[in-house]
Amino acid sequence: MLTTNPFDDDHLHEECGIFGVSGSDGAAALVALGLHALQHRGQEAAGITSFDGAHFHTKKAMGHVAGNFDSEAVIGSLPGSVACGHVRYSTTGETALRNVQPLYAELASGGFAVAHNGNISNAMKLRRELIRRGSIFQSTSDTETIIHLVATSNYRTLMDRFIDALKQVEGAYALIVMTPEGMIACRDPLGIRPLVMGKLNDSIIFASETVALDVVGAEFVRSVEPGELVIVQGSEMRSIRPFGPVAPRPCIFEWVYFSRPDSIVDDHSVYSVRKGIGQQLALEAPVEADLVIPVPDSGVPAAIGYAQESGIPFELGIIRSHYVGRTFIQPGDKVRHLGVKLKHNANRALIQGKRVVLIDDSIVRGTTSLKIVQMMREAGAAEVHMRIASPPTKHSCFYGVDTPERAKLLAATHDLKAMTDFIHADSLAFVSIDGLYKALGRSERAQFRPGYCDACFTGDYPTTLTDHDDTGAVDQFAMLEERVA
Repeated sequence: MLTTNPFDDDHLHEECGIFGVSGSDGAAALVALGLHALQHRGQEAAGITSFDGAHFHTKKAMGHVAGNFDSEAVIGSLPGSVACGHVRYSTTGETALRNVQPLYAELASGGFAVAHNGNISNAMKLRRELIRRGSIFQSTSDTETIIHLVATSNYRTLMDRFIDALKQVEGAYALIVMTPEGMIACRDPLGIRPLVMGKLNDSIIFASETVALDVVGAEFVRSVEPGELVIVQGSEMRSIRPFGPVAPRPCIFEWVYFSRPDSIVDDHSVYSVRKGIGQQLALEAPVEADLVIPVPDSGVPAAIGYAQESGIPFELGIIRSHYVGRTFIQPGDKVRHLGVKLKHNANRALIQGKRVVLIDDSIVRGTTSLKIVQMMREAGAAEVHMRIASPPTKHSCFYGVDTPERAKLLAATHDLKAMTDFIHADSLAFVSIDGLYKALGRSERAQFRPGYCDACFTGDYPTTLTDHDDTGAVDQFAMLEERVA
């Protein structure tokens, strides 16, 4: 069975990445390259659907893009000048081939394929209603509700049916849709999940991050705006905005962890923002120490910023093995206990006798932080101080991020002293919520229009959470299977 790497379970995980191409011969090959660049966003499964002007073609597989979409035979089975793809880390529905996207269905208007990044927070309620009306679901994915809403809409044109469907869903979505009429790319009205547009010769490209445009040699044009639908039909492109104006709330965790450092998200360099968070952290939580050490790889940019601001030398005190994959034989308890050493190892000659500041992007359960601190002590560190480049993660995410239930979030059940004791650090500090906003160019977090979705830190959810009760527990629907860990 494919399993999530048990040694990487103490980070938040993005649900997926999406990539679409319209107007390029051999579009599927470009999509495969784009998905390679987005592999960090979803590593459990991948899929590509193409359209050759008459027929849709789909290939799905569990595991990474490499090994599944790197042969001429596979790419040759996906002909056409229009294609879209998806890499998945499941948050809604089980880890199974039937949930791998793009999802495809034959509607009255013809084929309909959809790749979705995000999470529909009223999907279970909609699903119940659709099943009562006769819909038959083929997956346990929340994305399939969109297909059924389009299929059952009473509007005449496909575009009107699609808009009607989107107006019924709550939550977060960035979508790439393929129909015989063309390609549609859109973001939810709050723009919680990212989506950008690029151009390569005469073809239009959509992707979750700009780094995927870079990999295929495309020019970044702009972000798809919150609430915008971009329609590409042959050589023509148009944009419509069917929703009323709403203050955007893009996910702030894109800059903390999800996006690759070499991406640009909503006009902000991810690398520069992460360095800025580290600098702000040094101002807010200084400490006398000999070395600043990142927890690789996600803590590196913030650690550079912390070191530059504090004047404490930056060193690679933890060496990461890049050969521990995300598919791994389920280990016994003894091997699991040693798991962090498979992925990270202390640079003992550097650390011995030193006071070290460890920089990481977040603390979720706290289990990895505990093992990293223990590793530093075993390597002879005189003091171990932990600094976190985000505020405490106290609340679950319902917008497409795989988050433990709130009772398992360390910051939701422990105060700062108790968290420090739990990870056995000499001190622990988090960047403040205002400090995080300062790194993004704001003076502070505005109470009523903060500008970002930061619900995982503040509990300020920007949408209704129909499928979830006040405790953050999911109202499980009998036919919706739990994700297989």
